[in-house]
Amino acid sequence: MAGLAGVRFGSALSAHRQGRQQRDAWVTCYPSVERLGRGLTALVEVDCRAGYVMDAASRLAAQPWVASVEIVAGGTDLVLTVAALGPAEPARCVLRHIATVRGVRSTRTSLVERTLREGSRWRDGALDPEQRRALAATVGDRPGAAPPSRSPADWGTDLAIAQALGADGRMPLAELAHRTGLPPTSLRRRLSRLCADGRLVLRCDVSPHLNGHPLGTMLWLDVPGAELPQVVPTLAELPQLRMCAVTLGNANLVAYVVTHHPSGHRRFEQELAARFPGIRLLSRQLVVGRTKLVGHLLDGDGRAAGYVPIAPADRPQGVSPQERRRLP
Repeated sequence: MAGLAGVRFGSALSAHRQGRQQRDAWVTCYPSVERLGRGLTALVEVDCRAGYVMDAASRLAAQPWVASVEIVAGGTDLVLTVAALGPAEPARCVLRHIATVRGVRSTRTSLVERTLREGSRWRDGALDPEQRRALAATVGDRPGAAPPSRSPADWGTDLAIAQALGADGRMPLAELAHRTGLPPTSLRRRLSRLCADGRLVLRCDVSPHLNGHPLGTMLWLDVPGAELPQVVPTLAELPQLRMCAVTLGNANLVAYVVTHHPSGHRRFEQELAARFPGIRLLSRQLVVGRTKLVGHLLDGDGRAAGYVPIAPADRPQGVSPQERRRLP
């Protein structure tokens, strides 16, 4: 990596250590719902009463089934990324937990049908095109066909590996083996397969202090059904997109756009409208902060401040077994 970036190995190592010590950079790991073939993701918009936004954001960030918490301005106050095992679980989480958090006024839920682009594929422009091509050559091609379905036991083991590596994606193999209870040799083979076929995703996240305080905006779009097959592949490859997903909800496409200047967002929307005039912009939300990013709790400066292992919701929250049997 040092050679690709055009710096000395010692300088790169020193910068990496400094970033970790100051909690400005961290490597995380999480399971790919689509590649694992189990579970789903929901985006939940949360409206709060005045003065309760940060308290609600902190309380919700403590939940293992809430992977990320975005603080936004425009139309709502919070956007949660919720992990679940089945389509009924997000609604149960919303009705029985999120809606009962002090200060929460209302919610809106959208299920993610298909993720077109996610954070590990976003690049902030630190590398030039030649460097990016060289880096892509070292890590190989993207995952191909989806791997075969896994048994519940295998899925549980894969999740345990992801949860352990989520705290530190550079965890030594011996420590990972100790935490998961798997023999180091078989763990090495299993981990290689999981990463190679995309079931586990490794990525490096950084605080705003290192990437120049980029501006993030979530766009909720309505694309005519007949145009969706043409829009999806084009939109997913645009460099400004950190995340893009086909959703079931008021909007059928959600895009997270990142630029380094407000004018960049305006140009993006103008180009999108010119290229696909049938698209309607339903809502625009400026991301003004985060309290959690893929399991990692963040402080007020966007630095890593803790970790909550991601655990998909698979049961009603705060409900007795007797009551659970009466639920739909």
